Amino acid sequence: MKILLFGKNGQVGWELQRALAPLGELIALDRHSQLGAEQPHGHTAILCGDLSNIDAIRATIATVKPDIVINAAAYTAVDKAESAAQDADMINHLAVKAMTEACQQISALLVHYSTDYVFDGQGTQPRREDDSTDPLNIYGKTKRAGELAILASGCNALIFRTSWVYATRGNNFIKTMLRLAYEREELNIINDQIGAPTSAALIADVTAHALKTYANAQAPAQLSGIYHLTAAGSVSWYDYAQFIFKQASYLGYALKIRQVNPIDTSAYPTPAQRPLNSRLSLSKLEQQFGLTLPHWQQGVLHTLQEIIEGKTEK
Repeated sequence: MKILLFGKNGQVGWELQRALAPLGELIALDRHSQLGAEQPHGHTAILCGDLSNIDAIRATIATVKPDIVINAAAYTAVDKAESAAQDADMINHLAVKAMTEACQQISALLVHYSTDYVFDGQGTQPRREDDSTDPLNIYGKTKRAGELAILASGCNALIFRTSWVYATRGNNFIKTMLRLAYEREELNIINDQIGAPTSAALIADVTAHALKTYANAQAPAQLSGIYHLTAAGSVSWYDYAQFIFKQASYLGYALKIRQVNPIDTSAYPTPAQRPLNSRLSLSKLEQQFGLTLPHWQQGVLHTLQEIIEGKTEK
């Protein structure tokens, strides 16, 4: 099995390199990659991982001829996207459309990651895969456009919608909270947005499991479609932060924080509107792939331990 991975240095991409390594030959690229690939008759083709170069992405897939293309790259600067809609659409939609066309030509499976932001965030119930979408911001709209491009192409694809991603690598809520709680005595944290903190490691491990299931399925094409992939349970940003502070204290991390105030989203305006309800139903993923997703606290605690032990070792 030959796997071509885009976005290798993001939070999810980094973990995918670990999780996918045992499955076959893995070629991993990021937007700075310019790898040479030997071709017949002594020619060398350049492999490109820059999703803003759509022709090069098409050519890279055609050159590698992978069995599976995994797109872990995305334009994720949610607020910046409001004033850079073209850039966001290029990465989250047009590049994805090009990938689907290239995958179609070589009968490759496409794995793509999407977001809870494709929904309007209304209500309190977990959203199902077939619920209507109505993104509130440019980021969500471009991610939904990418989904629709994949579905319209007819290519075999696994689309995993996730939310509130974190890892030991990169920037995320856990690291931000640890830094702020070390520097400040008082913080205001949003209490009316609800979702499931999800580790990049979990996303990568579930992806690897899904690919093995797909490869061994009698009718793999029937597994194609959209799946919600998050940790189990849900929490507000405020209670998530409180959990981080409590566990960090248990782990011996020095915190200056003394007061944490819950606030509404309306008290903290941002260029991009955020969904209040980011709960996603996991039943389809669990049933189709024989999984039981762990509670969000499990992954957060593990990651906190890794981050804090890493800091104390230095």
